[in-house]
Amino acid sequence: MALKLQLVKDGKVIFEVPLYPEDWPRDQLEQELETLEARFDSLSKIFDALSHETRLRMIKRLMEDRDLTMNFADFMRELDLNPKLVWENTRKLCEGGLLEKVEKGRYRCSEFGQIEIMMSLALRRLMEVLDEIERS
Repeated sequence: MALKLQLVKDGKVIFEVPLYPEDWPRDQLEQELETLEARFDSLSKIFDALSHETRLRMIKRLMEDRDLTMNFADFMRELDLNPKLVWENTRKLCEGGLLEKVEKGRYRCSEFGQIEIMMSLALRRLMEVLDEIERS
């Protein structure tokens, strides 16, 4: 089965990737795997930032806000977190590039963070579709 994932902008395919290893040219797959390994540190920071329920709740709450910003006290109050948890988790989110400090005590979901969250939503949906295909 030759399933491909496509990124389309204004009706034009700007990126396409096969979803099965056998559908890749062998040398290209090896190069992609080497690149994945070389970028391990940056990828692990992103996954680490999103791998904790509190950080996911914080990002979710930021995405719900019209201007994608919240202050330190709002995190504590709205998510029922203590200052230490807010500090530790905002630091992790900033290290992962998902959050940026815009002024003293105020944070915003970064452009990168917005894209990463939307990609996470798309990945979840993609996994559901692939599971349905596998079951049929």
